[in-house]
Amino acid sequence: MAWIEADAIFDPDTMAMPIIGISSELVKHNSGEHQHNKGQLLFAREGSMRVVIDQKLSVIPPQKVVWLPPNQPHCVFFTEVVGYRSIYIDTEVFPDLPKEPATWSCSSLLKCIMEEIAQSDWATDWQLPSRGAHWLLVLWDELKLADREEHYLELPKDYRIQKFDLLTYAPPLSELAKHIGASERTITRIFLKETGLNYQSWRQQWRLFRAIELLSEQRSMMDIALTLGFANDSAFSTFFKNMTGSSPTNYSSVDKSQTEQEYR
Repeated sequence: MAWIEADAIFDPDTMAMPIIGISSELVKHNSGEHQHNKGQLLFAREGSMRVVIDQKLSVIPPQKVVWLPPNQPHCVFFTEVVGYRSIYIDTEVFPDLPKEPATWSCSSLLKCIMEEIAQSDWATDWQLPSRGAHWLLVLWDELKLADREEHYLELPKDYRIQKFDLLTYAPPLSELAKHIGASERTITRIFLKETGLNYQSWRQQWRLFRAIELLSEQRSMMDIALTLGFANDSAFSTFFKNMTGSSPTNYSSVDKSQTEQEYR
C-alpha cells in the first residue's frame, strides 16, 4: 500500500523496508518540527509545500524536489490542497545521497520516476535485477544531473518579530512596526542582523515565494497581484520577471506542460 489517508498515523521509522513511498491529498497540513531516521525525498504532484529547515524557509512547487537527510529536523506545511508525495530512503542501504538538505529542479523524467516509486507497493523488491531496482538507478542518475536550487529565505528569531506570523503575511514595514510595537529602524536592524537582508528586501523575497505558491494554485494574474499588494497584473509580472528571469505565465506553464506529458 502507498496511498495514505489524510488523517492516517504514519511512522516510516517503524518499517524495515529500505524504500517507502507514500501518496496523499492533504489540505491545511502542518507537520510540526520533527525528524526521521530515514532520509526523505519530498515533492508535490500539484500545489506547493513550505519546508522550514534550520530557520530557513523553502517553497516547493511541482517543479522542485527537496531532499531531507536522516535526522534532519524540519517542518512541512501548506494551506491549500496538495498532491503530497514522499519517498523515505534508508541511507545505510543507499548511502550515496547528500549528507545535507538539497533542492533540485524536477525534470519530467525525474518527476515520473518519483511518482512511480511513491505509488509502489511497500513490498516492492528494490534489489537488482528487479524492475524496482531499475527505477532507483534512473532516480539516482536524474538527481545527479538535476540542477541544484538553493533558494531559501532566512527567518528571524527575535521574539519581537515572532509575535507576528510572517509566514502567512508580510506587511509593509510601517504596518509591521505598528503590529509588534517596535520602530522601523529597530526592525530593519533585526532583519539585517538575523537574515542578512533589510526588511524591504526580505519582504520582496517573501512576495516571490508566495507568488510561486499562488501560481501553483492556478490563481489568475490579477488575483495574485492584488493578494501581494501590486497595483495590477502588469506590475506583478514585471516584479516576477525581475526576480526570476521568467514571466509568471512561463513559470507556471512549465509544470502544466510536464503534467500533460506525464499523464497523457
